Amino acid sequence: MKKKILILDDKETIAKILHIYLMSEYDCIWLSDGLQGMKWLQEGNTPDLIISDIRMPEMRGDDFLEWLKQNELFKHIPVIMLSSEDSTSERIRLLEIGAADYIVKPFNPLELKVRVKKII
Repeated sequence: MKKKILILDDKETIAKILHIYLMSEYDCIWLSDGLQGMKWLQEGNTPDLIISDIRMPEMRGDDFLEWLKQNELFKHIPVIMLSSEDSTSERIRLLEIGAADYIVKPFNPLELKVRVKKII
C-alpha cells in the first residue's frame, strides 16, 4: 500500500508537478489552502507527509503548520514547507515551529522526491 501525501498549494500547476513526480510511489491528495487541509484532517484522514506552500488564501501554510504541531492527533505528521521566499530567518522560524524541511521555489522535483523519501 502506497504512503499518502497531502499537498497544500493554491497553485494548481505546482500541485500537478508534485503529483507527476510523486504518484509512482505515493498517493497524492491536493487541497488549495490550509483551511481545507485542516478540515480534511479533522474528517479522519491522516497522511504520512504534508507538503505545504506558505502563501495561500484562507489559511497560510505557516498558520497551518502551527495549528498542526499544537494538535495532539496530528503533530507527528512531518511537513515540508515550500516557499518562494529564500529568507534564512523565515526558514529558521518554520523549522523551529516543527517543519521537517523547507524548500525554496522554484525547486528541482527530483531533489524534492529524494527529500520526501528520506522523511517517510
